[in-house]
Amino acid sequence: MIKRFLAKHLKRAASKHPIVAVTGPRQSGKTTLAKQVFSAYSYVSLEDPDVRKFAEDDPRGFLSTYGNKVILDEIQRVPELFSYLQTDVDNDPTQGRFIITGSQQFLMSQKISQSLAGRSAILRLLPLSLSELSGNKSQTYWNTEKIAERPKPKRDLYRAMFEGFYPRVHDKELDPKQWYRDYFESYITRDVRGLLDIGDLRGFEQFIRLLAGRSGQMLNLSSLGNDSGVSHTTAKRWISILEASYIIFLLPPHFKNFHKRIIKAPKLYFLDPGLLCYLLRISSHKSLPTHSQLGAVFETFIISEIYKSYTHQGLEAPLYFWRDKSGMEIDLIIDKGEKLFPVEIKASQTISSAYLKVIGKWLKLPGNTQKKGALIFGGEKFQNRENAEILPWYAAS
Repeated sequence: MIKRFLAKHLKRAASKHPIVAVTGPRQSGKTTLAKQVFSAYSYVSLEDPDVRKFAEDDPRGFLSTYGNKVILDEIQRVPELFSYLQTDVDNDPTQGRFIITGSQQFLMSQKISQSLAGRSAILRLLPLSLSELSGNKSQTYWNTEKIAERPKPKRDLYRAMFEGFYPRVHDKELDPKQWYRDYFESYITRDVRGLLDIGDLRGFEQFIRLLAGRSGQMLNLSSLGNDSGVSHTTAKRWISILEASYIIFLLPPHFKNFHKRIIKAPKLYFLDPGLLCYLLRISSHKSLPTHSQLGAVFETFIISEIYKSYTHQGLEAPLYFWRDKSGMEIDLIIDKGEKLFPVEIKASQTISSAYLKVIGKWLKLPGNTQKKGALIFGGEKFQNRENAEILPWYAAS
């Protein structure tokens, strides 16, 4: 059993709230984690038609039957339950009564904000991190002194990116290409049809593949709509659903401009590099080193790992990018409150001095008090340079 970093935060949340919601993409391990952490709880899956009908027809009777120390799996299948849960926990606010899970962030967040605000904690379980898969300890960014202590994992970089981080691929040692194909097809036919009125599923599939080719790029809805043959409004709506379903995430720009005009559009990333490789039709990890999209896949991998390092500790990820109108860009900005920590990301296994020049220029901008940044690259050596810590790819997790 792979240890999930979110487990201890899940326990802590259940000691303070009557309801704890665990959301995340399908197959990220939500049910497994909930059963593992709350092994003494009853388990009820609302995917089962007979159980779901019971909850729909008689929600009060359902909660009377399963009203204490219970895991309600895929609760978004019966959205009416949220209002009844509100009344139930108002009458009995005992901590840790309900653990609810769901795969649709949009619906879960909407219903919780409407009915369960102040009564519940929301935690997000994403696919495995490299540290979880490797058995390393979790870390909170950013402490470069402790990062250097992290051991090199057994998997090499290209295999790690190609296989991705969905638990089932690793638990069952499945063929990644086959698993991601099945996952993608079931996601389209099952989840998206429940959220969107899509008549042309092939058109939607093409839209997602076009997005894959833009991972790591700034989001341009007009261009995306033109290329995919859909309206700006439709493209925006589909993006929102894909983000709510944890297929993609949007990295916002940081608005501290240091007296420069800055870009205000977000950058788009896929949450899992394995799914990205599948959508880019990359057939093997052996083809990655020379693939034209290596840089985009590597950047996606690194940023998703840092994103998970926060999310799996129950924290909001304070992650941004920075780019001005002249084209000067920092791949990742970690907002530490008083200071901003810049990170450049390069897939190359050798370090060029040009990589460090951008960080040096950014550090010297008027009004910037940060003195050092980091460069994460595709190699395996730690180095300490004047303007930046040089970190190997496995230090990102």
